[in-house]
Amino acid sequence: MRIRVKVLGSACLELDGARVRLSPQAVKLLLRLVAADGDTIPAGRLYAELWGAPPGLRITRLHRTEVQKRVHELRRAMAAGPPGDQAGLLRTEQSLTGRDPVSAYRLVLDQNQLDRLEFERLVNQATHAAPGHAAAMLNEALRLWRGTPFEEVATSPFARPLVRRLTDLYDTARRELVRVHAELGQLHLALPIAESLAREAPGDPEAARALHALRESLRARHGDEVLRHEIRPLRTTIVVKRGDLFDQDDANVVVGFGDTFDTSTDEDVVISRDSVQGQLLHRVYGGSREDLDRRLRKALRGVTPSGVENVRDKPRGKRVRYPVGTVVPLPLPGRRIFATVYCRQGNDLVTRGTKDQLRAALDRLWESVTVHGLYKPVAVPLVGSRLARIDGLGDEESIRMIIETFLRASRSTPVAPELRIVVRTSSLERIRIWDVARFVERLDGTGRYADE
Repeated sequence: MRIRVKVLGSACLELDGARVRLSPQAVKLLLRLVAADGDTIPAGRLYAELWGAPPGLRITRLHRTEVQKRVHELRRAMAAGPPGDQAGLLRTEQSLTGRDPVSAYRLVLDQNQLDRLEFERLVNQATHAAPGHAAAMLNEALRLWRGTPFEEVATSPFARPLVRRLTDLYDTARRELVRVHAELGQLHLALPIAESLAREAPGDPEAARALHALRESLRARHGDEVLRHEIRPLRTTIVVKRGDLFDQDDANVVVGFGDTFDTSTDEDVVISRDSVQGQLLHRVYGGSREDLDRRLRKALRGVTPSGVENVRDKPRGKRVRYPVGTVVPLPLPGRRIFATVYCRQGNDLVTRGTKDQLRAALDRLWESVTVHGLYKPVAVPLVGSRLARIDGLGDEESIRMIIETFLRASRSTPVAPELRIVVRTSSLERIRIWDVARFVERLDGTGRYADE
C-alpha cells in the first residue's frame, strides 16, 4: 500500500489514494513530526507543544502516555504492507534529555510519500531547467498546493518558519511560471498568475512591474485585434480585427460580388473603386480588368448561368447572371481569393439582397473553403454592409451570421484554423463590438450559442 502525507493545505493522510480519518490531536502530532524534518522529538516536548502545557509544567509519565496513544493511532493509520513496516516510518528512539533516557519519535518520509518534499524538489529543479521542462515541473508543483501549509498548526512557533518558507517558495514558483510562460510566448497563461501575485501583494513593485510588462506585451501582440476567441474542440479561432482586408497575406480572402461578377470601376458607375471588388481589381490584379475577367471566366466554366440580360434592359456592365451562392476560388501563390455571389445586381447597377440569400451564400462559401482553402486562415470583410444593401442587416448581425455559419460548417469538418473578420478602422466606431464579444463568449465547445 502506498502512503501519502499531504501538508500543503489542511493535513491529509492517504493510503492508496483513500483518505484515513485521524483524531485532531493525531493530526497535530503528524504535522509536528513532519515539521521536524526527520529529527527526533522527545515525548515530553511533543506534549508541551501540542497539548498546550503551561510553562514550567513537569512532564510526567501520564503526559507521555497521552503522546504514546496518538503515536499508536498514527501507526495503526499508517499500517501498510507486512506488519512492522509502519515502524520504519514512525520510529521510536531513546533521547537523553536528562539523567534517564526517555522515548522520542521520528517520522521518516521520502518525496514520494510527502507532498512538501515533492513540491520543493520540483520548484528547485525548475529554476535551472529549460523553459519547456520548467513549465511542466512548476505546473506540477503548483497542483500540489491546496492552501495554507500545515493549516491546523500554522500559527504554532514550531510551524511558523516552515510555513513562511513554503509560502515564499510558492510565490517563487508562480513568479518563475510567469517568466517561463512569457519566454515560451504563452502570455495568456502567464497573465492570470501575474494578476494573482499583484492582487495578493498590492505594495510589491516587482509584481506590479511584471503585470504591467505582460499587459503591454499582450497589447502589442494583439495589435489590431479587437476580439479573439478560441474554440478548441473545433480546432479554430474567431478573430475580429481592424485593418485592410488585402493586407492579410497569410490568409485566404473572401470577396463578395453581385450576380454578374462585374469588375469595371470606370467612373465608379458599375462598381465603386472603393468597394471590396474594386480593391481586388486594383490591389491584387494591378488594375487589369482583362486579367481578372479572364480568371473569372475560367473559374466559371462549370457554372450554369441563371440568366442573360439584353443590352436594352442593362446597357452597362456584364449581362450574364449566376445563381446567388456561386463561389469560385481564384488562385494566388499559396492561397486563394474566394469570389462569392451573395446579392443580385439590378439593371440600375444597384446591388440588393436578403438575409436568407446572404446566409445561403455563406453556407456555400464554407463548403468551397473546406475543399480549396489549403486549411489556411480565412479573412472575410464585413459582408452585407455599405454598398451591398442587405435588407435590415446591421453590422453586429452580419458578424454574428458569418461566425454562426462558419462554426456550423466546422462541426462537420475543419474549415480553417482561423476565421478572421476584417473591419475597416472607419467602420469599427459604429459597431457595438462588446455585443459581439458577449455573443462569442456564450458559444459552447461545439460552437453553438448558449440559447440555441
